[in-house]
Amino acid sequence: MDLNTYFNENVVTLLIIPLLIFCARIVDVSLGTIRIIMVSKGYRTMSSLFGFFEAFIWVTAASQVMQNLNNFYYYVVWGLGYASGTYIGILFEQKLSLGQVIVRVITNKDANDLVADLKERKYHLTAVDAEGIHGPVKLIFMVLKRIDMKEVIGIIKTFNPNAFYSVEDVRSVSGSYFKKNDIMETPRRFLNLEKFTLNRK
Repeated sequence: MDLNTYFNENVVTLLIIPLLIFCARIVDVSLGTIRIIMVSKGYRTMSSLFGFFEAFIWVTAASQVMQNLNNFYYYVVWGLGYASGTYIGILFEQKLSLGQVIVRVITNKDANDLVADLKERKYHLTAVDAEGIHGPVKLIFMVLKRIDMKEVIGIIKTFNPNAFYSVEDVRSVSGSYFKKNDIMETPRRFLNLEKFTLNRK
């Protein structure tokens, strides 16, 4: 075996194949992370499509490792690819901002300006008066697309930096809810309650 052949074989074994395994693991785990999130949000068609490519790439990468079971280097690359793929998949999902969230805001400051600004920006909301441990408060409920969440939180902090808010994922909402020309400020009877009492002893 001449030197060039030996060198080329080592480049393939120690560099090219591990690099391909690493990249394949990043892609298939990223797809898997996004697929799981899509399944939880009810995106059946896209979840199935992602699952196909995830399995195909995984088999391709696994076959290379199985052919080189004595090479511990491949195991390390496999693990690094898995970890990197998980991280990148989460970043992709955050950038895609899939699904909807419910935002609940509690403020003891006059929230009329905040409600008016959100209405002007065509966000759906429900605003009710409530009673907190320190006196009257305003509760604001909103269901919105995750892509709009950062903007809405910025608006809340602009009008009341000390407002308490919480955010939760929503699996599904009615189809007409996101028509932005239909703003709701629902009275207490919408919630079938005469009065909210928060932190009441």
